[in-house]
Amino acid sequence: MANSSKTLTHFSWVSIIRLGLVQTALGAIVVLTTSTLNRIMVVEYALPAILPGALVGLHYAIQMTRPRWGYGADVGGRRTPWIIGGMAVLALGGWLAALGTALMADQFALGLTLATVAFLLIGLGVGASGTSLLTLLAVRVSPTRRPAAASIVWIMMIAGFVVTAIAAGSQLDPYTPTRLVAVSGCVSIIAFAIAVAAVWGIEGNAQSAQHSPEKNKGQKPEFKQVFLEVWAEPKARQFTIFVFVSMLAYSAQDLILEPFAGLVFGMTPGESTKLTGVQNGGVMLGMIVVAIAGSAIGGRRFGSMRFWAVGGCLASAVAFIGLAISGAFADVWPLRANVFFLGLSNGAFAVAAIGSMMGLASDGGEAREGTRMGLWGASQAIAFGLGGFLGTVAVDIARLILDGPSLAYGSVFACAAVLFAVSAGLAWQVAPPAELQEKDSVKPSSDDVALQPAE
Repeated sequence: MANSSKTLTHFSWVSIIRLGLVQTALGAIVVLTTSTLNRIMVVEYALPAILPGALVGLHYAIQMTRPRWGYGADVGGRRTPWIIGGMAVLALGGWLAALGTALMADQFALGLTLATVAFLLIGLGVGASGTSLLTLLAVRVSPTRRPAAASIVWIMMIAGFVVTAIAAGSQLDPYTPTRLVAVSGCVSIIAFAIAVAAVWGIEGNAQSAQHSPEKNKGQKPEFKQVFLEVWAEPKARQFTIFVFVSMLAYSAQDLILEPFAGLVFGMTPGESTKLTGVQNGGVMLGMIVVAIAGSAIGGRRFGSMRFWAVGGCLASAVAFIGLAISGAFADVWPLRANVFFLGLSNGAFAVAAIGSMMGLASDGGEAREGTRMGLWGASQAIAFGLGGFLGTVAVDIARLILDGPSLAYGSVFACAAVLFAVSAGLAWQVAPPAELQEKDSVKPSSDDVALQPAE
């Protein structure tokens, strides 16, 4: 099997953490656009919630272009330019989104137009940088380190959410449109600088022979041809379906969990917000558990990526079943423990899925890791955006048909449980090649030489 990383060295832990800083920077910009701007439009400007919802949905929809960005990096043979270019577009989009939001107060049409363009740029930036980042991890991280690498980069992205929310939040009060634009601009500039510093020189000067201009001159296949060939690969297609179904289930509760806690369990806004924190705490712990258990620490690995993906999906289904029946026992049901278990299960499944994604990216050869990763990233983005929207629609329809909010929300949670059970079956059918044999054509690196280029 041909492998685009054939002459390259494995990344050390230092290099993996450096790439995690890119995710931190990405998260720092995204959290302002999807959370802070959403609140300002709805609360400060009294605009309908569907407006920011549509803008966020737009940034997910445009990520259907991820396969194209991955193909571009495959053809060029390097991922760093795509990461930096994507972060530049993302940073610009984040600042323009804040500017557009600020303009909505006095010039609504102009502000909305600018915000629409900005969210398109945000989606393009996330797609280009995120796809290339994951592809770089896939081809340069050893199989034994993939679980930990997946956990590290995602935990560092969550850290970007937290740090930016605290730091930017303290600078936004008292709110003024000018202050919003200034804070967003500072966040975008700092995040972009961190991302550039993190990836500068990280690939070395090596390129695979498959990517050499001399070999590919005059015979580079068209994107459509490459995409169709990747889609025709059984494992790539099966994994795409798994990602879509599992992420649809994962995101179905995203916008309905807090309203459910308020309507059925009588929680205050502050209490339901803390409940989300409990869930995120579970997600982080699940990621850490899989990172430690699946990384062959001490020479022994506890469970394969397929094992953790299937187990995480089944555990998530059990957690959703708990939520589905919890309304009938609201007085005694341990809701916080249930939600924590859901987060724990989701975190384990998510990291295992990402680790499996890294293993499968090089399966099939032909230097198409970026195209495959782009396909799966597009599937994830579409499912995530669609899942949150469908969850709210399903609840509204169920409340018109069923008696009481408990049954309405419970029916949606039950549907999510079924989707996760289906996802477990899909995950079992797809095993990354690294699960079957630990051979790899990438040279081992030393943690003392983080940036060793290929010879």
